[in-house]
Amino acid sequence: MSKKIIIARLDRIGDVVLSTPVIKALRDAYPDSHIAMMVRPYAREIVEGNPYLNEVIIYDKDRDHKGIAGHYKFIQELREKKFDIAIILHPTNRTHLILKLAGIPERIGYDKKAGFLLTKPIPHTKQFGMKHEIDYTLGILRYIGIEPSTRSLYMPTNALCERKIEGIFKENRVKDSEIIIAISPGASCASKRWSVEKFADVANGLVERYGARIIIIAGNVDKHFGDRLASLITAGCINLSGKTGIGDIASLLRRARLFISNDSGPVHIGCAVGTPVIAIFGRSDRGLSPERWGPSGKHDQALHKSAGCYVCYAHNCKVGFKCLDSISAEEVLEAAEKILGTGKDE
Repeated sequence: MSKKIIIARLDRIGDVVLSTPVIKALRDAYPDSHIAMMVRPYAREIVEGNPYLNEVIIYDKDRDHKGIAGHYKFIQELREKKFDIAIILHPTNRTHLILKLAGIPERIGYDKKAGFLLTKPIPHTKQFGMKHEIDYTLGILRYIGIEPSTRSLYMPTNALCERKIEGIFKENRVKDSEIIIAISPGASCASKRWSVEKFADVANGLVERYGARIIIIAGNVDKHFGDRLASLITAGCINLSGKTGIGDIASLLRRARLFISNDSGPVHIGCAVGTPVIAIFGRSDRGLSPERWGPSGKHDQALHKSAGCYVCYAHNCKVGFKCLDSISAEEVLEAAEKILGTGKDE
């Protein structure tokens, strides 16, 4: 029977990428249904163009849907669409309330943050980090009797972004034969940011050992980290810090032989486009660990060390982010050597 289904995921970029297997699984289960996904504006490029979606709904609490009037408008727009089912992949009070007020009769999600507003609440155990975030999201579908056929992530190709990256490569005379290695030194908080100086040691080592062409990516907030890294790479590099959007990053990483990054959203974009990833992790809390948030590709590696802390205070770390600092540049280079010894598609 045809249904109207809305998937809601209103947190960060990487979280939305990790939720893309849910879209495919729902389409397999409901081939004739109308499936929409509700995301924040910054995640638009992750889901627009996904062949398994009929509609992308943008929830913009900072502009179009700001305040009581903005939210009333958004809720009324949702009500008019007459959705039958809401699949809520990340629990928040706001999301649960909006979808309740939108009159969606069946609302499935985790029993947390006003979980009493759901019609089918699922026990929330993500904080224990017993499995990967992909499997937590797919677990919601299993709860309602849908068995997913794949865990693979998906990122659509954007023609404009493809042309932009092609132009950058042409401008910088990047050859098809070159080993392209992308590096992202930024992250959302200090507990996830490895030393820029160590990233530079890795970049210089990759140039020396493989003649690699280094490309730096960083968002506007992290641009100073990217600029600092570029200044430390002795052979020069292509510094795209502050110059790429989500779609651009996907197009760039499709052309890269390897992507090295802190624990951040672009890690999962790399996985979605099939580029091997080395992700550098700090923090020892199970809910924040690579077991839950690590890269998911066949050749990917997550580098993570315990500092022996009884309690992890994350960005309020009391020991100077010792777990991150204990990862050496040579260990990252060794991980890169293992990956560069295999074909990208092997």
